[in-house]
Amino acid sequence: MKILMLSNTFPYPPTRGGTHVRTFHLMRYLQGQTHVTLATQRTPEITDEEIAGLRDCVSELIVFDGRRPTVGHRPPLAPASKLKRLAEFAFQGTPPSVKAGYSPEMQAWIDQAVADRKFEAITSEHCVNEAYIRPEWHKSLRTIVNVHSSVYGTCLNQLQTGTSENALRDRLNLPLLKRYEQRYCQKFSQIVATTPDDQAQLQQFAPRTPIAVIPNGVDFTAFPMRQSDPGGQHLAFIGAMDNLANIDAAKWLCAEILPALQKRYPEVKISLVGNRPTPEIRDLAKNPAIKVTGAVESMAEYLHQATVCVIPMRTGFGIKNKTLEAMAAGVPVVASDRGLEGLAIEPPQRALRANRVDEYVAAIGQLFDDPHLRQSIAAAAHAYVTQEFVWAEAGARYANVVLGEN
Repeated sequence: MKILMLSNTFPYPPTRGGTHVRTFHLMRYLQGQTHVTLATQRTPEITDEEIAGLRDCVSELIVFDGRRPTVGHRPPLAPASKLKRLAEFAFQGTPPSVKAGYSPEMQAWIDQAVADRKFEAITSEHCVNEAYIRPEWHKSLRTIVNVHSSVYGTCLNQLQTGTSENALRDRLNLPLLKRYEQRYCQKFSQIVATTPDDQAQLQQFAPRTPIAVIPNGVDFTAFPMRQSDPGGQHLAFIGAMDNLANIDAAKWLCAEILPALQKRYPEVKISLVGNRPTPEIRDLAKNPAIKVTGAVESMAEYLHQATVCVIPMRTGFGIKNKTLEAMAAGVPVVASDRGLEGLAIEPPQRALRANRVDEYVAAIGQLFDDPHLRQSIAAAAHAYVTQEFVWAEAGARYANVVLGEN
């Protein structure tokens, strides 16, 4: 069986984080079962060496020039341009974020490949790639959308929690996003979600479409269990630092949680570890208690040096790779409901939950003060992820969906 995988984001190396990780590992498993062609886009930071590395992972690699600017670095739009984008969204039904990454050249190539019957199945890796799928195609081949998180659910959550970057814009966008998600969900043969929460949300939009829940996994080679507890009062927050949900979490951690924590632990330090920190993230390092690393060779090395990994996500749906990676690395986690979505954290106790500042201070303080608690939580979490969040198992389940064997 020949499979075409579509990914606007270039999924190599998988250390880029975010959507890249899931796409890469599911792609690699599928390639071991069948013939995979990957169609993706190259942005200026992608090197020839990375293209060569990705080409070795699939049967065929098709690369188009990407046009989308990096999230968090977009120049501000004039009011007239904002109104024009909103009007186009309302009349055309496609969000600006989807249109920004859309490639007519990529669409033309896909259309011709389908006309020539080159593939038996097409997967849209992340919902933004749904734009390339024609509604009528599900009659002649399998079409799967791998929804990493609901865009409507994410926007609604941001408005409910006060974490929206632009509340007025998002209130206007919310019904449009609901209409958009309802429309695209109904044109696929099958939908894949990462958590039961997203499954329930998407099932409302496409009640007759099968929806499988396939969680993320962990690369245990890249995130090995640490050999010793460093002690101290050192926090780590990891993730791509141009992601809006991560930006909000990092800023809230440093502006609200850190000052409250310093009243009890004056020596506490925070490392913000991840690629592409935006100017507002880099500015946080003006505080001597905060380190902004930028890109690092090994995320696990920084996790191993941390007393606690704190994941104060206030928005963003789906299973968080950062949570799984910290657990795999043997670092006790304090996280929000969003940071722990899709995970069973007790019993036994595998993480500490916090959503308010006082809850974070109490939970982090517990772990700072009790090395035995750190050890027991880290051990339970590590055992949990090694049993339940293995990429090979996720890949096998995804292969069943793509190949029509589920």
